[in-house]
Amino acid sequence: MNTIIERITEAIKDILIGFITSGMGDMFTEVNEKVGTISTQVGQTPQGWNGSIFALIQSLSDTVIVPIAGMIISFVLCYELITMVTQKNNFHEFETFNLFIWVFKAYIAIYLVSNTFNITMAVFDVGQHVVNSASGVISGTTEIDATSAIEGLIETMEEMEVGELFLLALETMLISLTMKILSIIITVVLYGRMIEIYLTCSVAPIPFATMTNKEWGNIGTNYLKGLFALAFQGFFMMVCVGIYAILVNSMTISSNIHGAMFSIAAYTVILAFSLFKTGSLSKSVFNAH
Repeated sequence: MNTIIERITEAIKDILIGFITSGMGDMFTEVNEKVGTISTQVGQTPQGWNGSIFALIQSLSDTVIVPIAGMIISFVLCYELITMVTQKNNFHEFETFNLFIWVFKAYIAIYLVSNTFNITMAVFDVGQHVVNSASGVISGTTEIDATSAIEGLIETMEEMEVGELFLLALETMLISLTMKILSIIITVVLYGRMIEIYLTCSVAPIPFATMTNKEWGNIGTNYLKGLFALAFQGFFMMVCVGIYAILVNSMTISSNIHGAMFSIAAYTVILAFSLFKTGSLSKSVFNAH
């Protein structure tokens, strides 16, 4: 009778251990893949991330936004000329040299609108260079060695009772679900940033058309700050990944199974939250609003 109970107990333990190891393997693999894609995603320029979307945005900008920017340039230049002529005692102290300044401003405004995408892509090229340089400095790997970790856990789990294994199985299922949700959040943050970049670039000619005027120039200046904020958001994301790598590599999974699993979940939650906050942090640093 005792032999039958022991065999049933061993069979139940084997089933639970198999469920736990399978769940841990899937969990670690999914986290490794998702975190590993962060550096790849943030290190790409808009045209490199998706050429088709970039071509669509550039086409919309050239055909829809540039004509509007041309009208804004006309309005701004007329406003600039009227202000220039009337600001000094209604024509009595007008200097002819001011006309050359006005023509030069008009040339600069037209040049900026005509080369809007070259300028915006130059900003993101700078951001890409910074991210790639950060990738070289952040040498710590973000991958959790699932194979060796699980092999070390099997011996520990074989010494556990059925009740403790059942509790561990529930923890594994809960944390695995949490990891899937966090994986989706990380994907949303990465894709959301790129979509925001495309949306921002699509209307670039309009703020660039205002940059040569003193009163209206704050629109273009703030827009340029926003571009740098989006470009350097990738750098802040890489810093988050580097911190995550240090935290993960400092853990010893086999010594405390429960603590290690919840620690991994907590670190991933912190990573997702930090990635989500990088946008507002970058805008705050560059004073973009």
